[in-house]
Amino acid sequence: METKYELEREKLQLNVTRKFAADINEVWRAWTEAEMLDQWWGPQPWYVITKFMDFSEEGKWLYSMNGPAGEKHWSVMEYLEIKPEKFFSSNHSFCDEDGFVIDKLKTPLWEISFARSGNSTVVKVQITYQREEDLDTILEMGFKEGFAMGHSQLDELLKTI
Repeated sequence: METKYELEREKLQLNVTRKFAADINEVWRAWTEAEMLDQWWGPQPWYVITKFMDFSEEGKWLYSMNGPAGEKHWSVMEYLEIKPEKFFSSNHSFCDEDGFVIDKLKTPLWEISFARSGNSTVVKVQITYQREEDLDTILEMGFKEGFAMGHSQLDELLKTI
């Protein structure tokens, strides 16, 4: 399956669509449980370690993205709205190891929806930035390639559930 991207520059949005060959409850768990996120979130050879996760409205997921040379970059996802197996939204920010956001202006809004499609699940991610330069920076960092690699890792994980 292929990760598809649509850039809506005038809205400062990046829309991502991916179909997964798994039931919606399995895909939902993979996006909302730390034990599963740690297995696929982030492009190899990078990997994620969750420090804390409370998947609830006003809850947070604090994790580090760890590189092969010992690099460690912290992020926090602050959950805003959750509709089980249908949708959740969050602010996603770079932060320090205690979860304090480094630059609130660079915090994009993530809106993630899940829909059944036969025996598969379609996930749509809409990421809205506050500034065009932040959208450009994330694209220059290789977000599209890295997110697609993470989705491929998720495909493999879903085969084992």
